[in-house]
Amino acid sequence: MPGRILVLNERDPSNPRAGGAEVHVFEIFSRLVRRGWEVTLLAASFRGARREETMDGIRVRRLADRHLYYALVPFAARREIRRQRPDVVVDVLNKLPFFSPWFVDPPCFVIAHHLFGTTAFRQVPFPIALATYLLEKLIPHAYARTPMMAISASTRDDLVARGIAPAHIEVVPPGVDHAAYRCDDAGKPRPPVVVWIGRLEHYKRVGLMLEAMVEIRRRVPAARLLVVGAGSARTDLERQVARLGLGDAVEFTGFLSEAAKVECLRRAAVLVNTSAKEGWGLTVIEGSACGTPSVASDVPGLRDSVRDGETGLLVGDGARELGEAVIRILTDQSLRERLVAEGLRWTANFTWEGAADITETLIEAAIRAGSRALPPVAPPSTPPSEPTST
Repeated sequence: MPGRILVLNERDPSNPRAGGAEVHVFEIFSRLVRRGWEVTLLAASFRGARREETMDGIRVRRLADRHLYYALVPFAARREIRRQRPDVVVDVLNKLPFFSPWFVDPPCFVIAHHLFGTTAFRQVPFPIALATYLLEKLIPHAYARTPMMAISASTRDDLVARGIAPAHIEVVPPGVDHAAYRCDDAGKPRPPVVVWIGRLEHYKRVGLMLEAMVEIRRRVPAARLLVVGAGSARTDLERQVARLGLGDAVEFTGFLSEAAKVECLRRAAVLVNTSAKEGWGLTVIEGSACGTPSVASDVPGLRDSVRDGETGLLVGDGARELGEAVIRILTDQSLRERLVAEGLRWTANFTWEGAADITETLIEAAIRAGSRALPPVAPPSTPPSEPTST
């Protein structure tokens, strides 16, 4: 029953601040376009961006920069609804909540990547973090009747803890492009290259990996670290590298194309993800598909995508534990071979076509049910404890 879909998400893939959420949105909805759906995305603008363009068959309308974007979305969405008459509004719950059920008439459907909770206070200035934290408290009130798709069990559990009925949420993990992310040297030794991939933001905790590199280099002198990505924390991280005397061991690559990122993964021995909280862990799944096991923080999202002791290793907060786990994989070839083999089997479960199939089915059900189909669920009488991110 292909129809029209209006998607609300702050960023599109060409935005310099785009990340895994944008990959997920475009992998899913570009496939729905090829199946006959008409998809429009209302996104934020950025320097040098065109006001409107078509990307992978998706019509992208950019409203204003991110500081004004959320204030304009309700008005722009209502104008778009009058003109295009979409069958459903897809609210991507990834940055600030849109609260779309409060201002649109068509049925709504939520794709939830992750909620910030107290993690926001590590990432942005206090007033913005406080606003984010308080706005998230309204989620159970705004979305009580709205069907949701969470990308991990951790995100589902976070939503449930905040007052959303479990029956309203389906868990559908992202996929991986197996044609691009593949392993041609399974079981063979690799040079001691460690790769970290993501946005360089403080809550991603790249500094923890830099601290760990001191001991890693002492025990594995040839080890090198590639830090792939761009972000506001880069200057501070470069200063930390100089302070730790790691200038010859750490390389900041900046933003890389998809093909270059794949090459990094295919030549690395270990992938590290030190984030304080994730919705899933797309990079670790991509790494496993390339035969690169992960060492990741034992936090929501990453504990969903990494099977501890099978496809990678989960660690606590300390640089020492992180370094020891990386050293184990770099020096124990039998452990690395086992993690690679299990990782390849694990990632075979995740495909973008499969994720798109389920997403399409859920969207069709939301359209058929209408915006008032789900019974409301009262939030807990006492506030739930904040899900821990570390």
